[in-house]
Amino acid sequence: MSLINSDSPSFKDQQLAYDRVFQAYKDKAEDAYLKLKKAGIDRQNFDIFIRGFKFEEDLEVWAKNKEDNRYKLVTTYKFCQNIGQLGPKRKEGDKQIPEGIYMLSKFNPNSDFFLSLQVNYPNKSDQILSNRYAPGGLIFIHGGCETIGCIPITDSFIKELYVLCVEARNNGQDMIPVHLFPTRLNQENFQLLSNQYDDKKLIDFWSQLKKGYTYFEKNKKIPRVIVHPDGAYQFFEEKI
Repeated sequence: MSLINSDSPSFKDQQLAYDRVFQAYKDKAEDAYLKLKKAGIDRQNFDIFIRGFKFEEDLEVWAKNKEDNRYKLVTTYKFCQNIGQLGPKRKEGDKQIPEGIYMLSKFNPNSDFFLSLQVNYPNKSDQILSNRYAPGGLIFIHGGCETIGCIPITDSFIKELYVLCVEARNNGQDMIPVHLFPTRLNQENFQLLSNQYDDKKLIDFWSQLKKGYTYFEKNKKIPRVIVHPDGAYQFFEEKI
């Protein structure tokens, strides 16, 4: 029988051992905490959710107290640069920002772009629908202002976002969801996409994502999602 060592460093402590994370806390922790406070979020007891919109170049950060049901918007960061086109990433080197339902898979304190947070592309859907042999990978939200398919939000903003994510992870949120969309998929924008693009498979894909987008917009809750054998997303009401 083994006992948990209460003296083991916390996730936050482990991250703070890196100079860049320490600097991020020094520069941006108070700003991050203030934004949580203004949204009514307890910084010692919250979950976080990230949404990205490629056309608008917005990266939204939502949070909720663990005992609450609904998320509140904490802040929105702008993409510093954006390449590629609307539509999902489907192969290595296509310079596309992915579209779909993801999680943060890695905190990277030694990034080429000061700090970065990795998105778990390719997910189950991408593994089915993307190039089987070279789907690509290494998709990050990161600092700086350069990209070949990631989401750069400047060093200043990545410091703040990194702090928010470390705090959420340190307080027990093992999986931080990241939903990436071509645009805000309200009915008007979806109709514009349908009029502009004649690729039925692409419109069907966006129609799937629209259901997840609409559910969150209406309920401020993250829907459950499954991936079918053909790679299609299906969304369900969140479990209580």
